[in-house]
Amino acid sequence: MPDTMRLVIVSGLSGSGKTVALHTLEDAGYYCVDNMPVSLLTGLGRHLLGLAGTEGLCAVGIDARNRASDLERFPLILGELQELGIDTEIVFLTADKATLIKRFSETRRRHPLSIDSLPLSDAINREMELLTPIHAKADLVVDTTSTSIHQLRSLIQDRLGTDSDAMSILFQSFGFKHGIPNDADFVFDVRCLPNPHWEPVLRPLTGKDMAVQEFLEQQDGVTRMYNQIRDFLEEWIPAFERENRSYLTVAIGCTGGQHRSVYLSERLARHFRGSRGLVSVRHRELS
Repeated sequence: MPDTMRLVIVSGLSGSGKTVALHTLEDAGYYCVDNMPVSLLTGLGRHLLGLAGTEGLCAVGIDARNRASDLERFPLILGELQELGIDTEIVFLTADKATLIKRFSETRRRHPLSIDSLPLSDAINREMELLTPIHAKADLVVDTTSTSIHQLRSLIQDRLGTDSDAMSILFQSFGFKHGIPNDADFVFDVRCLPNPHWEPVLRPLTGKDMAVQEFLEQQDGVTRMYNQIRDFLEEWIPAFERENRSYLTVAIGCTGGQHRSVYLSERLARHFRGSRGLVSVRHRELS
């Protein structure tokens, strides 16, 4: 658990999972405040300077219920926190509009910006517009369109539950037929590789199963693809670290997100764990 002063700002679209993220941080020992007025952030930062140990761990939720003028001033207020020496990280959660509309329909909750004359779709558009200053400053953007509550909790725990200054790297497999992840820094397309799906005995398995791994490791193209992605990341990860990036998401995609992308994500993660501690894996299409 972290033992230094730290402020995590959780923001994003309503229905994208901000409450789940805050609850996860609260379980990890953070003091959490939801619907925090942006105008009070600097005062909170000064308060944190007087705390020590786990008392200095704080997470706040900021959403579009803030005054529009205060949200516009967010970059200036963030600068004030940085001048105070506050270790601040911004997490922004989002999801596609169709998913958000479905979630509101299923829960029968009212969107915080919706009024009788404003349709839900327009309220989401307005929210996106209001939160643009925070989105632009985010250290970590998480697209929860295809993410369950349990997966989101795990992701927050893996990426924020540490006090290390090292950059956190996530290798994420996905299937192109289900859409490209919007929160990836790099996307590698491995659909050109031999597909275990066409081997009847391998079809029900995944890239985590030994039989699939042995099949793929016998293919020259798979080895070349792995080596080239590995070497590319070895070359460029240090450049991102020099820019003080805290998070890097590498997405590996095949057709269904079951075999090739899973195998390569696991193999790359194993390699980089050898030299970097903060490496995690997520397989978007696997339950």
